Amino acid sequence: MSGQHPPISCADFKAILKQLGFSPRPKKSGTSHEDWVGNVGGRFRKVTVDCPKAPFSQDLISSMAHQAGVTKKRIYELYFGREPEPSPSREGGS
Repeated sequence: MSGQHPPISCADFKAILKQLGFSPRPKKSGTSHEDWVGNVGGRFRKVTVDCPKAPFSQDLISSMAHQAGVTKKRIYELYFGREPEPSPSREGGS
């Protein structure tokens, strides 16, 4: 596994979801899955987190990022405590 993109623990991924504005739904009995819900870009999103599969692999992180409506890059920016890179803007202003 690359040092740039290490696996992420369940607790760390939940903290990232909280930073993105997600909150947990009440847990259903008989399952290890947790549903986290939130709005990203004005759209309702639901992320399914399965803690027994932690630490999460790159494929699972990509899948959960997609469910959350963000990129894996954004997940790792939050994981490492970095601010998002600014998007390119036009020279010269408006």
